[in-house]
Amino acid sequence: MASNLLIRNVRPMGGINGDILIEAGRITRIEPGLAILDVRVEDGGGRIVIPGLVEAHTHLDKSLIGMPWYRNEVGPRLMDKIDNEREAKTRLGIDPIRQSRRQVLASVAQGTTHIRSHVDVDTVNGLAGVEGVMRTREELRDIVDIEIVAFPQSGMMSRPGTVGVMQKALELGADVVGGLDPAGIDRDPKGHLDAVFDLAQRFGRPIDIHLHEPGELGAFSLELIMERTRAVGMQGKVAISHAFCLGMPNVEYVGRLIDELAELSIQILTTGPASQPSPPVAKLRAAGVVVGAGNDGIRDTWGPYGNGDMLERAMFVGLRNNFRRDDELEVALDVCTRGGAQVMALERYGLAPGCWGDVVLLEGETVADAVVSHLPRALVVKRGTVVARAGTMEPDPSA
Repeated sequence: MASNLLIRNVRPMGGINGDILIEAGRITRIEPGLAILDVRVEDGGGRIVIPGLVEAHTHLDKSLIGMPWYRNEVGPRLMDKIDNEREAKTRLGIDPIRQSRRQVLASVAQGTTHIRSHVDVDTVNGLAGVEGVMRTREELRDIVDIEIVAFPQSGMMSRPGTVGVMQKALELGADVVGGLDPAGIDRDPKGHLDAVFDLAQRFGRPIDIHLHEPGELGAFSLELIMERTRAVGMQGKVAISHAFCLGMPNVEYVGRLIDELAELSIQILTTGPASQPSPPVAKLRAAGVVVGAGNDGIRDTWGPYGNGDMLERAMFVGLRNNFRRDDELEVALDVCTRGGAQVMALERYGLAPGCWGDVVLLEGETVADAVVSHLPRALVVKRGTVVARAGTMEPDPSA
């Protein structure tokens, strides 16, 4: 619920001290020494203030947060993990309502104000994940905005009937059409992209495609996606998640791909992966490509890692891209805030009068210090309402 709040003595993006006034949920003034009566006041204590962190790539429906330890003995192939997960949802009792709520609360307590979640859609579990995350989205709408991607994790062409379930997910209200490795998983890139782009055009939705395919195979799929984007006029409406192929060593080839991505306004979402080639953030941004970031899966059947902290993720993006200078670490934070907001086409996002009052107070001497230290967030505000303090929800919606 939008409300009024005056936050005194803060440093916007680590700059000069000032006060921030939020009225009816929106920032109305940022200046020093504001004298406002009859409004709730919080003392920022000279901390850094940034716009809300943006989790632009995660999977809310299948986290194991709060569940017994899962002993992972899954095979090494991507398909091994996909097949295991589909079966494990029932065997382990992974309730998408309960688990998405747990992950959302963990993320919000650490300063996330917007989330894009890929939610599995398949012929075995149907729409259970989408329905569960939609319920969480509704129940927690006052503390976070959630965007849902209908995601064919198990494939589309390789599992007949999935396209129909995808359509039902979009009819139910999924916001984005997802896709997955057109060649490597579906083994039918034309059929896969026909289905994805057809659904997007029929429902008027943007696209976000997982592209794990490495090297030249991934580049081949990426070229097909770019061709289709140009042919149907979906410039600015397509995002590629992971895009490991952009980390291949053929620098000249990657450069040509990046130039075409920029021309078509196709966005890239990265996790700053530790074990895979990574899209080069600096080169992408220099070419004009919008880059956002996300934590991907958190404590799930794929792996035991993750805590939902997008400030820590900014550090990982910095590490993976060899960002060492202070200004480079500021870029890493920008990827985890403004970059994700651009991918999600968020309106009135930012730290200026007219923007929504979604702000986070960070501990640190500088922005770079805050990213590297990623201490508990002093204050998290959603549209003028304090929703978390010192890393704890306030009041606790899970109570």
